[in-house]
Amino acid sequence: MAWLTFQPKLISSLRGYNSQRLAQDIGAGMTVGVVALPLAMAFAIASGLKPETGLFTAIVAGFLISALGGSRVQIGGPAGAFIVIVYGIVNQHGVAGLLLATLLSGVWLLLMGVLRLGVLIRFIPVAVIIGFTNGIAVLVFLSQMKDFFGLHIHPLPADFFHLLAALFSHVDTLNSAALALGLASLALLVLWQSVLPSVLPALWAQRLGRVPGSLLVLIIGTCLTAVYGLPIDTLGSRFGGIPSALPTWSWPAFHWDQLEAVLLPSFTLALLGGVESLMCARVTDKLIHDRHDPNQELMAQGIANIAVSLIGGMPATGTIARTMTNVKNGATSPIAGMVHALSLLLVMWLAAPLAFHVPLPVLSAILVFVAWNMGEWHAFADIQQFRWPYRLTLLAVFVLTVTVDLSVAVGVGLLAATLTFLFRISSLTRCIELQRDAHTQVHQLQGALFFGAVNLVEQRIDDLPSQRLVLDCQGLIYIDSSGADALAGLHQACQSKGVQLQLTGLRDQPLDILQRCGLLAELGS
Repeated sequence: MAWLTFQPKLISSLRGYNSQRLAQDIGAGMTVGVVALPLAMAFAIASGLKPETGLFTAIVAGFLISALGGSRVQIGGPAGAFIVIVYGIVNQHGVAGLLLATLLSGVWLLLMGVLRLGVLIRFIPVAVIIGFTNGIAVLVFLSQMKDFFGLHIHPLPADFFHLLAALFSHVDTLNSAALALGLASLALLVLWQSVLPSVLPALWAQRLGRVPGSLLVLIIGTCLTAVYGLPIDTLGSRFGGIPSALPTWSWPAFHWDQLEAVLLPSFTLALLGGVESLMCARVTDKLIHDRHDPNQELMAQGIANIAVSLIGGMPATGTIARTMTNVKNGATSPIAGMVHALSLLLVMWLAAPLAFHVPLPVLSAILVFVAWNMGEWHAFADIQQFRWPYRLTLLAVFVLTVTVDLSVAVGVGLLAATLTFLFRISSLTRCIELQRDAHTQVHQLQGALFFGAVNLVEQRIDDLPSQRLVLDCQGLIYIDSSGADALAGLHQACQSKGVQLQLTGLRDQPLDILQRCGLLAELGS
């Protein structure tokens, strides 16, 4: 059982731990906490939730994912990839439905880790991942146009076509002050995080790079709004600010009909969260020269999502931007991630009253920048390099994610990728004729004899020699039950016509399955 090997990376990371590493982890953790503060609130608001929901999730899930996870530097919390799904769940089933879906996604993730399925998630094709990642980025971008332009739309539709219609129909409510602040914030973000690092690399590495762009625009935007009294929505005007303490733990209330309704969305959350966290861990492994434990990571993600559902949080996963910030600031162990969560808790205790003046257009500008960085837009430019099944899969997943639903998009993408794979493998399976005369035929099987390629064996039934049929299986690397059944059918046809069937050069896997199905015993020596 995987529970017997439940060993968080924290345990091994503390071997040889010293004060120097502790200082590095504290510094990295506090820096990540500063980066996570505006993102956590922005992700929650974009998902149709209160800003404190994101903070609660970043604190609780961030602490548990670091303390119990399988990576030394992974930072957990709310992620932009969840915005579209969470907004849809809240729109259809309310906050109670979201809490139940988050709880169930935690259960699925925990089971995946216990059953050691962490490696299997890596087999999701890159075309599917890029397709839904880019699709989510487009939807996140569109969802921020309401606050970015200061439009008066309530409620904001969840589906693509109604969302576009609502944005265009409310253009006359545009708030010029909100648009100006949003554009200025976005320009400063691009300048601070994209332009200056390349123009001033040395100065950036020494001093400027230590200040997160998201925090910088948040502080400047908040000060401008408070000093000049800009007529725009703030956290205080829309949500009444944020609380200064974590909520009490409580079990989500639900009924069985609601459980059935959120079953599929919860599995989508679990699948997306698992993929996101393990992809993030794989990227950082190369940077820190370490290997994460995918099953331990999934179990930690599961426990964290179960926990946040009990405090009114939202789904959480490993986040690439905050994790990379953690790595670049010298984190050496999961202590840094735990410090990040505790620093967020400290900020919430001390600075909750100041959040009243945080302008929503600034948070929207931050999310627009996140959406742009989230997408792998170069994939569209490079698409001509690949065959049409890859192109079709990527574009289908992208279009379906934007216009229909993420669950449908991923399902269609996986089906298309599976069919493409089966077609490719079956086309690599060959039956080559080596010898033929009236009495004897010798054929060589190459590749994998599975349900998609059994026709190669079945064709031999209609073209049997008079005395002996030899199948050279030295190039046959795999046989499934359908392949074994096809060989058994060929043997029966040979027996009925008095033809001797011989199999030679069987490898371990084909030999094992043919022994277990009894065909080798029937063939004899």
